[in-house]
Amino acid sequence: MPRRPRFFMPGCPLHIIQRGNNRAPCFLHESDYTSYLHFMQEAAEHYQVAIHAFVLMTNHVHLLATPSDDIGISRMMQTLGRRYVRRFNYTHGRTGTLWEGRYRSSLIDSEQYLLAVYRYIELNPVRAGMVDLPEQYPWSSYVHNACGKSASLITPHALYLDLGGNSSSRVHAYRRLLAQPMIDAELEQIRTASIQGRPLGGRQFIAALEAKTGIKATPGMRGGDRRSAGFHGRCADLN
Repeated sequence: MPRRPRFFMPGCPLHIIQRGNNRAPCFLHESDYTSYLHFMQEAAEHYQVAIHAFVLMTNHVHLLATPSDDIGISRMMQTLGRRYVRRFNYTHGRTGTLWEGRYRSSLIDSEQYLLAVYRYIELNPVRAGMVDLPEQYPWSSYVHNACGKSASLITPHALYLDLGGNSSSRVHAYRRLLAQPMIDAELEQIRTASIQGRPLGGRQFIAALEAKTGIKATPGMRGGDRRSAGFHGRCADLN
């Protein structure tokens, strides 16, 4: 069965998920988490990918990132995965694969869903029952986006910056946003899109994306050439 084509658009954010093989842990010690973040920052900078939010769970990873071109995400994830697996295997005396196949990704309609995906990612440890409050989990971007702690890894998205005129007002607005419970339908939309590798957006966004890429984004998806001239364009054209 052919692989489902991925959606990439320069300037358009993606929700990325990568899981440990057979749901096995991919982080065992604190040094594993810090090494992963170090490798991610280097790869993101090299391939010009902006990281907006992340959470490193015990056996999987969530990222919210925007590429500057249509190959940056793939190159970043390949480099990150290769370097981290080599280090993890050496450190823990193991061999073989660590990840469960290729990563999953879902293109995000910024205007409608971006901040919802921020919340989905950073509240994941709370939903999993690992902590009571998101600030209690050390391996996420929550302390950067909701507490104002600076981090060279994080590049705020324009819609996050629009939450306030300065850092203090943005932090307070974002914390109020995260304090609101996410409704089940919203959670299910994000989960389904990420599992199926489909774009997360409204009808107008999906229709514009299909017209620009030549790839059908609704069920019954068929392939297309994401390197074609018609594919290239800014995400703003879709909103």
